[in-house]
Amino acid sequence: MNSHSKIRVRDVMTSNYVIVDGLTTVKEGIQLARKHEVKALVVNKRNQEDEYGVVLMNDIAKKVLAQNRSPERTNIYEIMTKPALSVDPDMNVKYCARLFERFGISRAPVIEGGKIIGMVSYNNIVINGMVRDD
Repeated sequence: MNSHSKIRVRDVMTSNYVIVDGLTTVKEGIQLARKHEVKALVVNKRNQEDEYGVVLMNDIAKKVLAQNRSPERTNIYEIMTKPALSVDPDMNVKYCARLFERFGISRAPVIEGGKIIGMVSYNNIVINGMVRDD
């Protein structure tokens, strides 16, 4: 059995994430990402029936910078991906990596009981999950 076969998403995820409102401007979002040292912003649900969204820094580069849009006049909701593909904290990291590959994503919120508890990325999986010192 491989050493990473029993490693769960909760073992490698980061609890450092930022939740923003969809009406937040891209400029404000960039400032928050810098301040909290995150590479993605989670867009909060508007109500209980809604879903979370996500905006990666490369979304901002492609949909704002490359399109010559103003970060001060573009809202996060205009460029977010919604619904965000999320993962369960008890998912095996190898299946998380397969899910990322299948859907062409590089990071996702980790949701437990309907609430975000962290973020996981390929980087988290490789650096923290592939080779364990224990």
